[in-house]
Amino acid sequence: MNTIKLAWTYMRIGMLNELQYRANFFIQLFQSAVAVGTGLIGLSLVFGQVDNLAGWSRGELLAVMGVHILMGGVIRSAIQPNMERLMNDVLNGTLDFALTKPADAQTLVSVREFRFWQLTDVVVGLVILVVAVTQLQAKMEALQIVAFVAALLMGAVLLYCVWLMVTSIAFWVIRVGDIVDLFQGLYAAGRWPVSVYPDWLRTGLTFLVPVAFAVTVPAEAMTNRLTGETMLFALGLTLLFVILARVVWLIGLRSYSGASA
Repeated sequence: MNTIKLAWTYMRIGMLNELQYRANFFIQLFQSAVAVGTGLIGLSLVFGQVDNLAGWSRGELLAVMGVHILMGGVIRSAIQPNMERLMNDVLNGTLDFALTKPADAQTLVSVREFRFWQLTDVVVGLVILVVAVTQLQAKMEALQIVAFVAALLMGAVLLYCVWLMVTSIAFWVIRVGDIVDLFQGLYAAGRWPVSVYPDWLRTGLTFLVPVAFAVTVPAEAMTNRLTGETMLFALGLTLLFVILARVVWLIGLRSYSGASA
């Protein structure tokens, strides 16, 4: 309960800060429009040549694009800002301010920053998903909606864990920015279902950077492709990544000397 209260407090502060710069909303809206336009052009080019892509129809791929944009909004609003601040705190030795607070340090460094206007992508992604369901002329059952929401939540947790583990490398290595850029590039591959990629890349996008479970699995839930085995596997992988992220974080803290060193 304290964790939820702490997260809500920082979220409210972040929203108030962001609302001071309302021009950022229009900038973000333009960026979202560019992302949507680029995605639609890509779909048009693909389906100008084929009827389906690895068994995925136009409407189903539109659902994948919607989830990709939505999850990107989650990353840029709540995950990436906190991880970038954590990285800077470790490099500058200012993480002490978080470590001395009467709260779990991992929780604190994970909720301190919130970029409200980035939620524009979340809204745009939801709109695209509604359009995709309309095109597919599919009626989503209650169980299907629950599976979709659960897959989204597990995907967000998986991405957070990967970000935390990558950022924790800053406890040992100075130049972490290049690794973060690589992660962002790999996430961009999630705009297409992982089944369209060769086996070696599909494996990397499933286990190393779990884009498959963050984007493709929720889209499968929407398009009635998701199986119970995949959901159970996603749950198991999520729990594994939560444990790994916690272990890496704790080991990293032991290597942190602080500003007074």
